Amino acid sequence: QVQLGESGGGLVQAGGSMRLSCAASGRAFSSYDMGWFRQAPGKEREFVAAISRSGDFTYYADSVKGRFTISRDNAKNTVFLQMNSLKPEDTAVYYCAGVLTLLFSRTYSNANAYNYWGQGTQVTVSS
Repeated sequence: QVQLGESGGGLVQAGGSMRLSCAASGRAFSSYDMGWFRQAPGKEREFVAAISRSGDFTYYADSVKGRFTISRDNAKNTVFLQMNSLKPEDTAVYYCAGVLTLLFSRTYSNANAYNYWGQGTQVTVSS
């Protein structure tokens, strides 16, 4: 089992950058595939980015491709989301999530596939 905790959210102007971190406690973090999701007020939770347990494979939503970068440091039990060229529509609560699965390449964008979630961190992008 793993516990997840996000940090790094806040307020930023449009065009700015922000880096989110998700620290994991528990054993065998390197066994978990990880994802970032977000939820804006009145909207459903949506996929943002995902990374395989080794870090060899990354996946992005079309809306963030080219602007966001997901990475991980298994030695530090942490996954990151570097967000550049932020837009007001990126405003949301951002959640990290983890899963143990053999089907990650098929399920990475499905929030229901993830077993473990952090509490979320608010990101607000002002225009």
